Amino acid sequence: MITNPSAPTFTPAIARVLSTVSIAFVVTQLDVTIVNIALPSIGSQLHAPVSGLQWIVDAYTLAFAVLMLSAGVLGDRFGPRRLFAFGLALFAAASLACGLAPNASMLIAARAVQGVSAAAMLPNSLALLNRACGHEPKLRAHAVGLWTASGAVAIAAGPVLGGVLIAAFGWRSIFLVNLPICAAGMLATFAWVPRQFDETAREHKGEKIGIDLPGQCMAIVALTAFTGAVIELRSLGIMHPLIIGGFATAVLATLAFVTIEAKSTAPMLPLVLLRDATFSAAVIFGVCVNMAYYGSVFVLSLFLQHVHGDTPLQAGLAFLPLTGGFLISNVASGWVVARRGPRFPMMLGAAIGALGYALLHAARADTPFLALVVPFLLIPAGMGLAVPAMTTAILASVEPKRAGTASAILNTARQAGGAVGVAAFGALVAGSRPETVVQGLQISAAIATGLLVTGVLLACLIHPESHARNDAANEATAQAEH
Repeated sequence: MITNPSAPTFTPAIARVLSTVSIAFVVTQLDVTIVNIALPSIGSQLHAPVSGLQWIVDAYTLAFAVLMLSAGVLGDRFGPRRLFAFGLALFAAASLACGLAPNASMLIAARAVQGVSAAAMLPNSLALLNRACGHEPKLRAHAVGLWTASGAVAIAAGPVLGGVLIAAFGWRSIFLVNLPICAAGMLATFAWVPRQFDETAREHKGEKIGIDLPGQCMAIVALTAFTGAVIELRSLGIMHPLIIGGFATAVLATLAFVTIEAKSTAPMLPLVLLRDATFSAAVIFGVCVNMAYYGSVFVLSLFLQHVHGDTPLQAGLAFLPLTGGFLISNVASGWVVARRGPRFPMMLGAAIGALGYALLHAARADTPFLALVVPFLLIPAGMGLAVPAMTTAILASVEPKRAGTASAILNTARQAGGAVGVAAFGALVAGSRPETVVQGLQISAAIATGLLVTGVLLACLIHPESHARNDAANEATAQAEH
């Protein structure tokens, strides 16, 4: 056994498993922020319009979002170690395809495969970590906190690393750098993760672990159709048959999804969870936060390079205050949640973030970078304070046995919100002309402000005693991710 439940200690065996699964978290998070810095270079070399750049980002995020829940079920059936190793190998192959892509279409397809592999890795990495800790709550909380920190570092380092790689080797290097990372992860998986972790996959008493295939298909159709219609809306127009058809398909697929989930014996999304006001409010809160952040980062990457004339390296360095601020505010959030519960830091964080986006609304073509530092600090300060509290509220609103499902639903909703944010905000800067980008940034900042104000109102619905209703909630606060 790796741990002794009667005397829990953070053993070298746990540290090795933690190091292994953190590699996967780093590579999946790195590919979120590192790509944004490369978008102008990719668009220039592959002659991709803004809509093409949006698909390069969203192909990854969409596949990641809609397959995460099913990937966890597959890990339960076939073993998390097998699914984790498969995800690493597929991610490496997809990254190679991205690095060699001759055109935007091939790059988009390869990015979708990256998303599939990321979905296979992320939920199963936590399952492996949980097994390594022998399901001991305090050990698990400590290990998950370190795992989360690795993702935060990757997010912060992504723009800078991307800028350095693009300056030295070109944009293709941001994908090829994944190959040695994945190779190291594969070696560590086979050397350090025990085979019996697959043999002890979760068992249900007399219950066969199944995949909600109809629900999964409807979720893919609904989210992809809606995102595609938003991306192409500006170029084709609201009355174009493809746009009308896209939105209509999204509505019909959503209705079908809800119907399927209501009748399914093993639904992807247990609708009973949505009856809890805290749960529903926290999930929608997460969608608002990610929609604002992912969408604004997409637009900001174009603003810094197309309008300010920054090089990829300069743009990457400019993002440091925006991303690095999460590290400090996340620590503060845990302290505040422990004393005030999740509602207060969610309200305060959303309000601070809204102020940051409101200040960003004043950006002009001649605005110096120093004038952007304040909103670049306020946005992560607010979101970093709110997101861990949001996760605590989610986990505290459900029974302990549903904690994994609740966390997966939250992360799926957040990824979907990010995809829609990129689609919607990116549509505002179609054409990449400096004046269009500036106007798009201003409108995006206004929308983001509204989303965060909505977050303040949603936080009011959070039960004030949420943090005391489930001990597992405070232990899992560190699971909040960016």
